[in-house]
Amino acid sequence: MATAVPPSPAPAAPLAARIPVQTAPAGPDPVRSPARLPALRHVGPQWYAAVMGTAIVASAGAALPLPAAARPALVVVWTASALLLLTVASARAGHWLHHRDQARAHLLDPAVAPFYGCAAMAPLAVAAGTLSVGRDVLGSAAVPVAAALFAVGCALAVTVAVAVPYLLVVRHRPAPGTAAPGWLLPLVAPMVAAAVGPLLALHLADGEGRRTLLAASLALFGLSLLATLVMVPLVFARLVHHGPLPLALTPSLFLVLGPLGQSTTAAGHLADAAPAGLPYADAVAVLYGVPVLGFALMWLALAGAMVVRAARRGLPFTLSWWAFTFPVGTCVTGAAGLAHRTDLSAFAAVAAVLYALLVTAWAVTGLRTARGLLSGALLRAPRPAPGAPSPATARTT
Repeated sequence: MATAVPPSPAPAAPLAARIPVQTAPAGPDPVRSPARLPALRHVGPQWYAAVMGTAIVASAGAALPLPAAARPALVVVWTASALLLLTVASARAGHWLHHRDQARAHLLDPAVAPFYGCAAMAPLAVAAGTLSVGRDVLGSAAVPVAAALFAVGCALAVTVAVAVPYLLVVRHRPAPGTAAPGWLLPLVAPMVAAAVGPLLALHLADGEGRRTLLAASLALFGLSLLATLVMVPLVFARLVHHGPLPLALTPSLFLVLGPLGQSTTAAGHLADAAPAGLPYADAVAVLYGVPVLGFALMWLALAGAMVVRAARRGLPFTLSWWAFTFPVGTCVTGAAGLAHRTDLSAFAAVAAVLYALLVTAWAVTGLRTARGLLSGALLRAPRPAPGAPSPATARTT
């Protein structure tokens, strides 16, 4: 009598094939993502860029010798930035509460994770506007409100400056030659904190607390500056060896202006709050700021030419257009500070021209964003831009 021979077991799959790769899901997960608030599913951290771009219009305007009649308009813009911060923060909280799978996918997406730097810079940008413009509304409460925003933003800035590069190294797998300007976002966040810290220090009595805040601001300045010096060459090397960025990503070239203009601004603010025992603080701020602003203007011309080229080829509107606002605004505040220190009308003219560019970009981008919200186009699942890193490249080990 023949006996049945049990079938031999199938060979085990290789280990790498058995390790799941977490990628951005194509649609809502019926188990892990409830159908509540579906409009928030694709509200990523890049929405904080609208807060930054609006707040800098108020802060940069306050740094310029604008007529007194313009002050109420700046107050309105600052109020709008504060309301935007509350709105976006609430939407992001709902995103994490109801769509955690998508939120985790964002962290594993090398194209989205760097935008967590915007989440750190948004409260810092509003804090700067609170000290310069918001006091017209808040009065004596402006300083504690700005201090609270600074504490939140500073903690987030240090966190993302470490966590996002860690994910880039350990979990993401960007191909050689794909360095994106967005990688600068988590690295420039500490520089924004370094610019706001001295403004708060001016409201503290001379003592250990004030000196500690200034020392921490200087440390944040160095952290961001040295990290930027590592990253910017990678971005420029990509342009030289691989050509222009895809059309939808071209506006992100303006992000390189962020650490340049913000560091010039921070150097000036540190000089303003420096102890009396540092008589050369103003000279150091000028010696640093003038050449850095010169490079920023060169990059502005280069990035502007790239944007004109992209516009002729059908540049689509995306939230990356907000890169035309905050980075340019930091150059306005940096140039305004140099104009104050050197008493040179050339720097005042540069600041005025850049501010006109900032206001124009803010108005156009804000209008297009509002239109995209009303139509629902900006709340749909984003289409991956050609050449952008894919979340499917996340590491499996």
